Amino acid sequence: MNEENLKKAAIFLKESNFLLITAGAGMGVDSGLPDFRGNEGFWRAYPYAKKLGVSFMELANPVWFETNPKLAWAFYGHRLNLYRATKPHIGFEILLNIAKEKEDYFVFTSNVDGQFQKAGFSENKIDEIHGTIHYLQCKDACNPNIWSAKNIKIEVDLKNFQAKEPLPKCPQCKTIARPNILMFNDFNWLSYKQERQREHLMHFLQEIKNKKLAIIELGAGTAVPTIRYASQDFAREFNTKYIRINPAEFSGDNNAISIALGAKEALEKIYKIYKSL
Repeated sequence: MNEENLKKAAIFLKESNFLLITAGAGMGVDSGLPDFRGNEGFWRAYPYAKKLGVSFMELANPVWFETNPKLAWAFYGHRLNLYRATKPHIGFEILLNIAKEKEDYFVFTSNVDGQFQKAGFSENKIDEIHGTIHYLQCKDACNPNIWSAKNIKIEVDLKNFQAKEPLPKCPQCKTIARPNILMFNDFNWLSYKQERQREHLMHFLQEIKNKKLAIIELGAGTAVPTIRYASQDFAREFNTKYIRINPAEFSGDNNAISIALGAKEALEKIYKIYKSL
């Protein structure tokens, strides 16, 4: 089935004029990034969280910036350092090559890691629906400003899973700063940057009315199925199919071209066929 669907996917991409990429955490796994699938997967990446008995949903919560900011910044500081050090796998380059052949493209992702920008995708063609770790904000949202984390360095004591001082501070009220990411039970996320991205997405979607659109979904799981639902909704709205690439959770509806592989392997195989067409 994979071989047949790989060919279908390549033809679908080749014949389309526009490309919409939808991506979840599984997209970065082949670059060496954790996807936090289930508690065991999360605890493998963060053994200290297992020691505390906290899940990803419990740790990815703004309350820790109030109650234990050194723990909060150990988690997000480690991730920031990891994302900065990680090179996007070749699948990103393949996607960008295909995207550049189209009249236009857009990326819709739940990932906060900035890997698409790092791979060369235009900042103006990405909707990071959960925000980005590469920008900061006041934990109390005392003002509407967000600022780049470019010059922020977080040193983490991994043995004790504590971030070392100095921790990032809000320039105005001097309290602890936090990443500009939508967390669980989060009422202070400043979404202005993402709202501007959504405006760009809406312009793209308006542009492609009655045009040949290809949707390719990568690494979107069922634990938080936002990206999966979005792919299906986009496909129905634009009367098209979508390619679903996922090694385990690859099933889809009648509009899906399902491929049971990881993102990197699937994209390499699709691209080989694509170039031969």
